[in-house]
Amino acid sequence: MKELEIKREILHFSPAGAEWIEDSIVTEYPVTVKINGEEFVTMVCTPEFIEDMVIGYLASEGIIKKFEDIGEIWIQEKDGIVNVKTNKINPYYQKLQNKRYITSCCGMSRQGFVFVNDALTAKKMREVSVKVTPEDCFRLMNDLQGSAEMFQRTGGVHNAALCDLSGTMLGRMDIGRHNALDKIYGYCLRNNISIRDKVLVFSGRISSEILLKVAKIGCEIVISKSAPTELALQAAEELGITTIGFVRNQSLNVYTHPERIILKQSHEKLVCDIIVNKPKENGEGQSSCSI
Repeated sequence: MKELEIKREILHFSPAGAEWIEDSIVTEYPVTVKINGEEFVTMVCTPEFIEDMVIGYLASEGIIKKFEDIGEIWIQEKDGIVNVKTNKINPYYQKLQNKRYITSCCGMSRQGFVFVNDALTAKKMREVSVKVTPEDCFRLMNDLQGSAEMFQRTGGVHNAALCDLSGTMLGRMDIGRHNALDKIYGYCLRNNISIRDKVLVFSGRISSEILLKVAKIGCEIVISKSAPTELALQAAEELGITTIGFVRNQSLNVYTHPERIILKQSHEKLVCDIIVNKPKENGEGQSSCSI
């Protein structure tokens, strides 16, 4: 398999002057996925855990429902091809893939362009299976950043981790933020790991696409060091996902579904008052609670 990074001589400028130094550069690896011999999609990724990435991608797109739907999967490394033979497949996948639908997004009244398979595969979180404290969020984010060795060397990858409250359970990185999540999802499907009682910790911005990916995976809480987008928060409200952003410097923002946050007794009344008196939505954005 192709190396994850290469060394390259670069010309580096700083206040001290210019010098030639050796730098680490992340690699890209294009792979074409074939389903039962037919070309389906081409993905550009970091060349590790590729089978898990493909499994997670196919499940999140509704092509398969479980790992047992795959009969065989193998990689032709030289040609950059991942072959998938299925035991069972969604008969409508060719009609669904890449066909845009003008419809309500995830059941919301706002009309917009979404992929129809997003609406079919996104899971609605109706229960509270897991709760976190702000301290849990800080610790998990620190663990994620501390384990991000490739990012520290190259600055060119996204990092994600599926965690229980004892710490990081499964971490993956990739040049593509969606790929990092698909690698986690595929590993869990392959190894029959429950996701509902765990949280996803993510290094990047929470876009609507990332939020939908979290919903497809079936996670109730997503934690990020960065910001969410307005459309992501609309989807999170509707899908029942707790969205936590800007987790840094011992502070964080809870944007949606704060019922999964455990507070110290000294904070409970203050935050309850904030939640009870939450401003009504005026169509110009989402309110949030900062801790």
